[in-house]
Amino acid sequence: MKFFGYLIVLSAMVAAFTACDQKQKVYQTDVLVIGGTTSGVAAGIQSARLNAETIIVEETSWLGGMLTSAGVSATDGNHFLHSGIWQEFRDKLIEHYGSRDALATGWVSNTQFEPHVGDSIFKRMAADEKFLKVIYKYHLAEILKSGDKVTGALFLNDDYESIKVMANVVIDATDLGDGLAFAGAEYDLGMESRFETGEECAPESANNIIQDLTWVAILKDYGKEANKEIPEPKGYDPELFKGCCSMTVDSVLIDCEKMINYARLPNQKYMINWPRHGNDMYLNVVELNYEQRRKALREAKNKTLCFIYYIQNELGFKHLGIADDEFPTADKLPFIPYHREGRRLKGMVRLTVNNITDIYEGDPLYRTGISVGDYPIDHHHACNPDAPVIRFPPVPSFSVPLGSLIPQKIDGLIVADKAISVSNIMNGATRLQPCVLLTGQAAGTLAALASDAKQNVRDVNIRAVQQALLDANAYLVPLFDVSPADSEFQAIQRTVASGLLKVRGESYRWANRTWFYPDSTLSVKEFTEGLHEYDHRIEIVDSNEKLTLKEAEDLISSCLKRDISAEFNSIWEYMKNSEIDYNIAITKRELSVLLDKLLRPFETRNIGFDGSFMPKT
Repeated sequence: MKFFGYLIVLSAMVAAFTACDQKQKVYQTDVLVIGGTTSGVAAGIQSARLNAETIIVEETSWLGGMLTSAGVSATDGNHFLHSGIWQEFRDKLIEHYGSRDALATGWVSNTQFEPHVGDSIFKRMAADEKFLKVIYKYHLAEILKSGDKVTGALFLNDDYESIKVMANVVIDATDLGDGLAFAGAEYDLGMESRFETGEECAPESANNIIQDLTWVAILKDYGKEANKEIPEPKGYDPELFKGCCSMTVDSVLIDCEKMINYARLPNQKYMINWPRHGNDMYLNVVELNYEQRRKALREAKNKTLCFIYYIQNELGFKHLGIADDEFPTADKLPFIPYHREGRRLKGMVRLTVNNITDIYEGDPLYRTGISVGDYPIDHHHACNPDAPVIRFPPVPSFSVPLGSLIPQKIDGLIVADKAISVSNIMNGATRLQPCVLLTGQAAGTLAALASDAKQNVRDVNIRAVQQALLDANAYLVPLFDVSPADSEFQAIQRTVASGLLKVRGESYRWANRTWFYPDSTLSVKEFTEGLHEYDHRIEIVDSNEKLTLKEAEDLISSCLKRDISAEFNSIWEYMKNSEIDYNIAITKRELSVLLDKLLRPFETRNIGFDGSFMPKT
């Protein structure tokens, strides 16, 4: 089903408040980030690192969104993808807790931490950036526009005091895509039909069903003799939770101890975010205004309190109480719920499951990758009996295309977090915390480059964005076997992101993979297929013989239409510190370096949002 941004009543209220507020503060900046969420904090930090004056406006007093303010501090995915700000954040967690093993406390994740620690790390990272300012406890009330161009935003606090921020570029990093809706950008909400997206696993008919949300809780072990039982919550019904810890998942028996330890955090704390007969809840608040949402979401918070009471009263864990040293809230619960899904932008491209099951079929969106994920497609619909049953296909690790962040028609706006332009199916993989953090980093990169060049965001060179991300040790293509620590990382990333050398994706448990096999050889046919995609003047040679250095030089020379023997020899001697033997088979690693230095694919072959090559320069 298709929806369009509207919150007319709230906008009228905002206008009234603005007229009455004679002391309204006005800020002017290069980049405005709406929301210090998981994507928002990464966007703000990255934008500031590229010397753009940046302001983040966040509605809570914390940074990090679902990772911290919502309490979802058991991360899903990207354990083996040591990419960008995600890896920086994880390294700081390791430093705080003393080791990598200290983060692997539960069985759902390899990276688990206390939410307040995550917030403190993000705040230190933000404070290190001289071009970054963070304003807390203001929520979005209105997007400011001139024609179709977004020029800033108006924010309110709970005392109805307002601030106005004018910016060259605005990033919507809200959980539910509120900024894009206020801006009038087109979006989807709910499930598309398979006829719209081409995904066989999508339902036959579209609907407005979104994923269940959760108001997470962090419990703490106060000692076996302690009794931390909370008062019985309103409407408590133990029948709702029966079966929460008597089930088998993937042939593993989930008993009560295992359920509690699902997301055990350091320092004897436990994240309660349990989907099966737990505290998930179907509650669609997306199109409600700020006050309506706050009122409606009390129901989700109450369900979590009921589940806590059940854990204490029925399961016998009275010594586990709500942590008193996590959230500075009256009830010690997180500031916000965990929204798994909201609006999804209609962007320059829409990423579907078809784009990642085989990246070489259809539009080559992989060439435009700006963030990566490796988690399977995972939806939560157990609380809504009307949700159709969907059989999700196995997928490899994947790249998010840059065009997913950019509206089709509205200028001056970039979308991050979970509201990017993906199908409902793909949202089940792109919504996970590390992927969202990296998508935010890419949004900040695009915003800073657009502001600096005084360009519309859709006119920024895609390769310039990608190169800035490579310089920040971020992946464009999620290669399992070539990390940023590899000396040839950038050359290999540029070569693969240009389609010159191919990779193989693999669905693997809960950490999908994409292989490059850098030290393997390849056939003449494989190489000429890649060269043909890059330059159609190169013919595909149907030979399964291993590609030799001599054949590689001749083919690259044909592509460049000039003699490259001296350059080829010089690069080889520098790379290998030995004389060249033209008869040996070349490895993919060696070929990547030669292709990168000789063809310079990022400098000479620009691409469109669909991944197609622009005319040669």
